[in-house]
Amino acid sequence: MAFPEPKPRGPELPQKRLKTLDCGQGAVRAVRFNVDGNYCLTCGSDKTLKLWNPLRGTLLRTYSGHGYEVLDAAGSFDNSSLCSGGGDKAVVLWDVASGQVVRKFRGHAGKVNTVQFNEEATVILSGSIDSTIRCWDCRSRKPEPIQTLDEARDGISSVKVSDHEVLAGSVDGRVRRYDLRMGQLFSDYVGSPITCICFSRDGQCTLVSSLDSTLRLLDKDTGELLGEYTGHKNKEYKLDCCLSERDTHVVSCSEDGKVFFWDLVEGALALALPVGPGVVQSLAYHPMEPCLLTAMGGSIQCWREETYEAEGAPG
Repeated sequence: MAFPEPKPRGPELPQKRLKTLDCGQGAVRAVRFNVDGNYCLTCGSDKTLKLWNPLRGTLLRTYSGHGYEVLDAAGSFDNSSLCSGGGDKAVVLWDVASGQVVRKFRGHAGKVNTVQFNEEATVILSGSIDSTIRCWDCRSRKPEPIQTLDEARDGISSVKVSDHEVLAGSVDGRVRRYDLRMGQLFSDYVGSPITCICFSRDGQCTLVSSLDSTLRLLDKDTGELLGEYTGHKNKEYKLDCCLSERDTHVVSCSEDGKVFFWDLVEGALALALPVGPGVVQSLAYHPMEPCLLTAMGGSIQCWREETYEAEGAPG
């Protein structure tokens, strides 16, 4: 007689606070994992960018070169480069190891809200309050962008990149997807200023957060509304949202000091995680594991699942 296979364990949510790091860089405007989730970047209102090992709580390097607060950053696929954008309207390409500025790209007419590398880290895409996305060639000495996408009618709040498409969210209430293979632009109207957009990890859906305190899951190809997620508060700040590492949960910052997790399929609230008394400014979800980073005030918090045991901890 064969025994039935044990049921696979359901996804665990990161709700155990492992560490709080005081970043020492004013208000932390954004926190971002690197490509493999071993390191993270914090963007400070004191003009610095810092690289950490978040589980150990160690500061690895500080990057100074912006003229005003840093608002977003991203790491390259091979961990050799960083890009960042900020209130000084500049986009900066950094060498990770030396901490030096490799290039500083100027051309935006307002603060830069969002930056991303393409897959090969040969191009940086930057989205600005000036309502444009600019594409900068990391290998060229030319000062001007190789392309400017100016279809938005208001500021660009969020940009994400896949191997052949650019996804952009704007304060004009539209999600725009540029299909680079087809040379086509697709646009979906949400109706409320968009604060953050992202692809699902399987690439089939887009998640959109907006200032009506609602997240929407859209079918990437058809624009069909697949789900709505509410209960958090997002009326005035640009807050991050994302999907968990296995696309099982929708995750969002909130202005009431919590991070909200919803079941992606059911739409039901699974967890409201209390972080602290202020606005949860930013979050980052580990690419492979149930590990969450949150930013509030001048510090970041590292969260893992309840069953997690830190290396070297008593078993």
